[in-house]
Amino acid sequence: MTDMRPVPPPEEEPVASTPASAEEEAERLRSTAERLRGQVSELAVQLQARPRVALAEGILIERYQLADRQDAFDLLRQASQRANIKLHQLAAAVARTPGPRPGAEVWFPGRIHQPGRNLAPLAAGTLDPTNQGEVLGAALRRVLDLTGTDMGNVQLLEDGVLRMAKHAGLPQQFTDHFAFVEGATSCSRAATASRQVTVKDVASSAGFDDESRRVILMAGSRGCHSVPLVDDANTVHGVISSHHARPLIGFTQAQLRELHQTSRTIGGWIKWHQETVLLDALEDLHRLALGGE
Repeated sequence: MTDMRPVPPPEEEPVASTPASAEEEAERLRSTAERLRGQVSELAVQLQARPRVALAEGILIERYQLADRQDAFDLLRQASQRANIKLHQLAAAVARTPGPRPGAEVWFPGRIHQPGRNLAPLAAGTLDPTNQGEVLGAALRRVLDLTGTDMGNVQLLEDGVLRMAKHAGLPQQFTDHFAFVEGATSCSRAATASRQVTVKDVASSAGFDDESRRVILMAGSRGCHSVPLVDDANTVHGVISSHHARPLIGFTQAQLRELHQTSRTIGGWIKWHQETVLLDALEDLHRLALGGE
């Protein structure tokens, strides 16, 4: 009897995928390299910030007899959020500021609040002087307007290290790489010398290591200008840098004077913020640790 069941189709060998072209393979490797660099940069940022937070946690545990580091971290986070400042900024203040007297209800008895600084030179309208992000953002926009670009960043000087605080028009690889700066860059030279520094061509400047130069060029920056943020006592508190798509030829004396005025305005404001808003945050942290609201 003839078997009428359908005959199964013959097994076919899988079709081999088309080998990737040299261009596709190069793009895949480039993408992988960028991803790995991003992961390394993120870990570097965490490693830089974590010791400050850990030190503050240890101080708070001992001072207020907290159960563990999580309790200390929660306390720092709550106080930093209420003051609208960065957690590691508050942690650094805890570590460097002498603590309250044992049993004291307030940390800084008799402290007199200083009047706010005049921010009119930023030409940004009404600003909340207690809002660090708002004021630094206005300062960055002012510098970018004066220098004629849309790329730039603000770095604050903390314990001898420049920390990225605000940026515009720059990719994440750039902001991660320069999250904390100690080396010889235009921003660190401006902070050290307390004067404006112009890098006319990043590609040929001797002031960068190879990796920093690569990151800056990949961000689309060929020239940069760094302005130190200096208070009335000539103390440097940070740097604002503008980045430019083409090599720079320099700035006019009028532009440099306007940038200097911005430097003094923000430098004085940063000092006021440290002596007012940051100390208020420490006072609030002390109150929260004692069970206040």
